[in-house]
Amino acid sequence: MCKRLFDIIVSLLGIIILSPVLLVCALLVWMSMGQPVFFRQIRPGLKGRPFRLIKFRTMTNKRGKDGNLLPDEKRMTRAGRFLRSSSLDELPELFNVLKGEMSLVGPRPLLMEYIPLYNDFQARRHDVRPGITGWAQINGRNLVGWDERFKLDVWYVENRSFWLDLKILFMTVITVFKAEGISSGSAATMEKFKGDDHVNKGVL
Repeated sequence: MCKRLFDIIVSLLGIIILSPVLLVCALLVWMSMGQPVFFRQIRPGLKGRPFRLIKFRTMTNKRGKDGNLLPDEKRMTRAGRFLRSSSLDELPELFNVLKGEMSLVGPRPLLMEYIPLYNDFQARRHDVRPGITGWAQINGRNLVGWDERFKLDVWYVENRSFWLDLKILFMTVITVFKAEGISSGSAATMEKFKGDDHVNKGVL
């Protein structure tokens, strides 16, 4: 209850205080990529229930001759790279938090297509609401591999507390200013999860 109340108050204040920033970001996306300004995608929330995540768009929809989308690094615009490196693309998720679909702190919401690939240990990340930031985000972000990322997510689920959330929020600000871990080693974004049956099921 305390966590949800905190989420409501902070997300509402954040939307009000950051409204000029939200407007500038929206204009930046519109001028560099046109419509739509927002990227919307169905993601799994608490207990895996789907919800519509909203972010600022950072990539175009350019496709190759085969009709498939080009790699992320070729679709990322200069404006999109700035929004992603500064984490400003995540600001619209404050509306998801206000609606109760997300929390300020929790495991990042991944893709619906990953759910059938999770083992029992990995699926425990859905025992809490997904977050705008989380334990994995201040411990390597996209630079850590999937095995480590799941361990970090589940560690948070098992050790979550109000004070841990405050620590994560504070450390997130530092991580954002340092612009650390934006990309994985070989891609502009995190490489897709393909399942891993041999993941260590112990805790971190």
